[in-house]
Amino acid sequence: MFAKVTFAALLSVMAVPAMAAQCDVTVEANDAMQFNTKEIVVDKTCGEFTVNLVHTGKLPKTAMGHNVVITKTGDKQAVATEATTAGPANDYVKPNDDRVIAHTKLIGGGEKDAVTFKTDALDAGGDYTFFCSFPGHWAIMTGKVVVK
Repeated sequence: MFAKVTFAALLSVMAVPAMAAQCDVTVEANDAMQFNTKEIVVDKTCGEFTVNLVHTGKLPKTAMGHNVVITKTGDKQAVATEATTAGPANDYVKPNDDRVIAHTKLIGGGEKDAVTFKTDALDAGGDYTFFCSFPGHWAIMTGKVVVK
């Protein structure tokens, strides 16, 4: 009267599909010199990872510009210090700086930008940081990049 159901058959019906890796993140920056997150999680199974930057404020980039710069944590201060001499024409990032893993353009209120980089540049468990290199922002607008 009732069909015999095996445990394996029951599991196959209940199986949950594997979750795809999250290969991008959106980071919001505002006129109060704040990012909306303190952590970006990068999954190494993604061949490439994209950081989308959205400036939710109203001030222009000359007054309150923001970018996202990713470096090893040990390189952050030197890269940020040299940002001032790189100037706004270079998005406050020294051109061809090997210490910079990735960076967005400098944007102002209402603007967006994105940067895509290969995840093979990062080591799982490595010590990485993201920050805004606009002068005076890097000490406040910063967070950790977690590589899994």
